[in-house]
Amino acid sequence: MNAEVGEESAREPRQFATTRWSLILSAANSESGEQEARTALDELCRTYWRPVFSFICRRGYSMEDAQDLTQDFFVKILGRNWLEHADRNRGRFRSLLLTSLQNFLVNAAERTHTRKRGGDMEFISWDDWMAEAPSQLSISPHALDSLPAERLFDLRWATTVVEQALRRLREECEGKDRLRLFYALSRHLTEERDEVSYADLSAALGVAETVVRKQLHIMRQRYRCLLRDEVAHTVENSADVEEEIRYLCAALAAATA
Repeated sequence: MNAEVGEESAREPRQFATTRWSLILSAANSESGEQEARTALDELCRTYWRPVFSFICRRGYSMEDAQDLTQDFFVKILGRNWLEHADRNRGRFRSLLLTSLQNFLVNAAERTHTRKRGGDMEFISWDDWMAEAPSQLSISPHALDSLPAERLFDLRWATTVVEQALRRLREECEGKDRLRLFYALSRHLTEERDEVSYADLSAALGVAETVVRKQLHIMRQRYRCLLRDEVAHTVENSADVEEEIRYLCAALAAATA
């Protein structure tokens, strides 16, 4: 994930009225579209659970308590009145979620003793969460062990955005019987041109270098489009997308340098 992903093509228009976060905000104080908005919020929470869990662990809670608190937190977020009490001036889901989490943990000790994993409601199976494929991104152990909780939250958020985009790209390639091409080229999506050995890729894939260059160019364009789309789902309007991408790129670069 680098600054290149901020480049927007005129052929890739965005309809922000239909993105998850803008949909949630627009329906927060109205009955119309409430169920659709709650479904969108549920999807965002299920996607971005890992930054929340990592933040809680970094605050010194045990694995078991962090699991309990993460479940409790998302049950609260998915409650009917959460947005009515949230700071609506924060147009990014990331920022609002982090602020809500910090406030939630103020009384975490009391919640841990009075309520376990959302009481009678379980947000999602921990077995399902932990069975997810490991991150494809290289994050130094030092960064994971030493970053302050807030920076770790942003790092986990950035990696989730990237991994969601890569997952969608992989699924598209699989649907076109191009999984082999995806696995060969996906690791080069953010490299500079002079860092890519087209000759090696050509030999590995058994195609001409010109074909490799063209396919990598196409895959990079699609990856940037998907990455931008993932970010767009977490901000309120189009004006926030480029700034959010730059911020997340910086967070990822600082932790993986």
